[in-house]
Amino acid sequence: MSYMAFLIPVIIAALVGLGFLMLFFRFFGLWFRALLSGAHVGLGRLIGMWLRHVNPGVIVDSRIMLTKAGIDVSSDMLETHFLARGDVLKVSRALVAANKANIPLPFQRAAAIDLAGRDVLDAVRTSVNPKVIDCPDTTKGKVTIDAVAKDGIQLQVKARVTVRANIERLVGGATEETIIARVGEGIVTTIGSSESYKAVLENPDTISRTVLSKGLDAGTAFEILSIDIADIDVGANVGAKLQADQAEADKRRFQAEAEKRRAAAQAQEQEMLALVQENRAKVVLAEAQIPLAIAEAFKNGHLGVMDYYRLKNIQADTDMRSSIGQGTK
Repeated sequence: MSYMAFLIPVIIAALVGLGFLMLFFRFFGLWFRALLSGAHVGLGRLIGMWLRHVNPGVIVDSRIMLTKAGIDVSSDMLETHFLARGDVLKVSRALVAANKANIPLPFQRAAAIDLAGRDVLDAVRTSVNPKVIDCPDTTKGKVTIDAVAKDGIQLQVKARVTVRANIERLVGGATEETIIARVGEGIVTTIGSSESYKAVLENPDTISRTVLSKGLDAGTAFEILSIDIADIDVGANVGAKLQADQAEADKRRFQAEAEKRRAAAQAQEQEMLALVQENRAKVVLAEAQIPLAIAEAFKNGHLGVMDYYRLKNIQADTDMRSSIGQGTK
């Protein structure tokens, strides 16, 4: 019984020692490599990284890279960035590149740029080596920027914008799409204010100077270095087309108004015809009252027989004259 009581603690101690020995050999290479590089990371810290689900190899490699470049960043800061789902190696490379190019870039800002979803290493490279942006972006389906001068002639322009990343405005700054949109708007405004398309063709650099002077990079993550007009083509005569369309629209409007007046005249003519028929009906009604009036005159003794025959003779004489006149015609 005493033998078993002695053996169990020994076995437990042996297992614990074996576990520590395995951990020692697992992380010894990283620890020794960091030690030789002057970027010392304690063995206990390496084991703690493993327990915290942090990749010790990434932290050690980043520490060695930064130390060799003369940049002091603690392993705690690197671990924090790793746990925040940041790209520790890319941030370390960006810090080294910025240090070699004498660009002030603290670790906190680089980490914030990386966590914001921006490529901090590409930003540093763009700050050192400016990039060229096509305006408009041909990947969006638009090939040229179309603008119309005051004389109605359309110009189709292609521009290239040279930009450099602004590290200080990279967090919260607008992207390349904003630069392309602003440059396109400036080109359209400049051409639209030109008196003639010929003036633009003669001096295309006026577009570059005018657009560049507007400070289009304000609030963006870039600094515009130059705006170059790559190509200008003469398009359609938009002014003439608009005038032709306006003339066609005016013609249709005048035709509609003439048709309206014709319909009104026809309606008025029909009203006049109806009025004539109405007056004729009144005449017929009035003539129908004559025999009644004659009969009433006979009845009341105001008209004699000789007066009646004299009236008949006058009517016959009138009818005869009317028939003779019609025959003559």
